[in-house]
Amino acid sequence: MEYQNQQPVVPRRPAASPAPGPGRTVISETAVAKVAGIAARSVPGVYSLGSGPSRALGAIRDAVGSSDHASGVHAEVGETQVAVDITLVASYGTPLHALANDVRAAVYRAVEELVGLQVIEVNVEITDVYVPPPVKSTPSATTEREALL
Repeated sequence: MEYQNQQPVVPRRPAASPAPGPGRTVISETAVAKVAGIAARSVPGVYSLGSGPSRALGAIRDAVGSSDHASGVHAEVGETQVAVDITLVASYGTPLHALANDVRAAVYRAVEELVGLQVIEVNVEITDVYVPPPVKSTPSATTEREALL
């Protein structure tokens, strides 16, 4: 007589440990940097990533329809661990220490879940604060008409 399992079969998520059998997996620093960059950009209060020159280059890329998700992010990848450095510009009004902590947490979570490597540190450097330009008020129609008279 054959045993039949009455429990539904639920596929298991692959573990972070190496799969049995021959072969190896190499995850590049660029791939890790992209994952970290996307995670950092998702945090409210992050205006942009990168320093002045890298943001200027990013604006040119955006104008031609390309984007660099790893801009402002540097990752050092080992066999099982990774360290990430992020340079960012904060939006004015955002508490900077809280923003750095939120970015750090988002990057830890994304890299460990999506890449499967242990994050040993995430260094956040806030190089600037973006202050939006003042809102231009449009003159009312009566003001324009009075100026003409």
